Amino acid sequence: MLLRGNCLETLATLPDNSVDSIVTDPPYELGFMGKSWDNSGIAYNQDLWAQCLRVLKPGGHLLAFSGSRTYHRMTVAIEDAGFEIRDQIMWLYGSGFPKSLDVSKAIDKAAGAKRARVPTNEGIASGAGNYGGGGKQLRNGTKQVDEAITPEAQRWQGWGTALKPAHEPIVVARKPLIGTVANNVLTYGTGALNIDGSRVGTGTGEVRTYEVVDMRGGNYGQDKEAYADRPKLERTTIDQGRWPANVIHDGSEEEWSRFFYCAKASKSERNAGLEGLPERETEKMDGGPFVSPTGRDSTKIKMSNFHPTVKPLALMRYLIKLVTPPGGTVLDPFLGSGSTAVAATLEGFDWIGCEMTEDYFPIIEARVAWAVNQPKALPL
Repeated sequence: MLLRGNCLETLATLPDNSVDSIVTDPPYELGFMGKSWDNSGIAYNQDLWAQCLRVLKPGGHLLAFSGSRTYHRMTVAIEDAGFEIRDQIMWLYGSGFPKSLDVSKAIDKAAGAKRARVPTNEGIASGAGNYGGGGKQLRNGTKQVDEAITPEAQRWQGWGTALKPAHEPIVVARKPLIGTVANNVLTYGTGALNIDGSRVGTGTGEVRTYEVVDMRGGNYGQDKEAYADRPKLERTTIDQGRWPANVIHDGSEEEWSRFFYCAKASKSERNAGLEGLPERETEKMDGGPFVSPTGRDSTKIKMSNFHPTVKPLALMRYLIKLVTPPGGTVLDPFLGSGSTAVAATLEGFDWIGCEMTEDYFPIIEARVAWAVNQPKALPL
């Protein structure tokens, strides 16, 4: 169900204790790409999270994304509203682009020493990163000479102001239980995490039996040879997959097999179901500006789903399944282009989403309609 309007107003229309989980991607309050909605302070608004607490069933979980610089302020507001902070999930990825000021360049610019741009026939990579849908293309054009000019700039060559972004934190909060966990689960169906349904790895179900040395009791001070005389004990394990961790990654080259894998949303995934909608020019987020010989602004890209921060469906499906009981309803106060609704639909959950930007309404409706026609609970 789509609630159209400001979430502070639309949430007030929902009854107490009526949703089973909340999975949401609020504004990070960074003024992202100059968007006013990302600089309103709503993520820090204790009244908002108090409304979320009110509509959530006792023991229900809240998962909310944030930025590495602003997570703490959002989390304090959530806690002050009455939630228990249970954990933090880290979504790690390798495709972030550093938005750092080149100090040396800035010093040259302030001194009026303009660095030249020179024509080049070299291939310059573009379209890197998931927002471009994958493969790189090579283009010709101009590139700036990056050698420092003034002595002061030469001194600070190679210095910048920011690290490469490679993670987004997700707060794991819970509405206080009524009684014990067992009592709360039996009464409301909430209060616990779906561990087995979110295990990582193959989870083949294979039963393995193996022998171990009997180390029980009375062994202190025995020499190693004495252990060999003891009878062996049999142990049986079932391959259920690994216990879900508070780290999610995007498949970079490091060994991450013990954690859930999820890459950023591809272009095809963002636009699935939107074939009949018009495209709109939006900012690319896979690198800095490039001036082509034709003067085309390559920082822009046309997309039917022009929301700038679309989360991948695999990630949203995993998170929803982790905290929502079977047959439950998930709430997203900041629905955006509808990824939470699409993921909930694919997993067979009901959903409620609040969105105030009218331009996103057709995108949400078309994406959900696409999800309705897909097989439910597809493998992640």
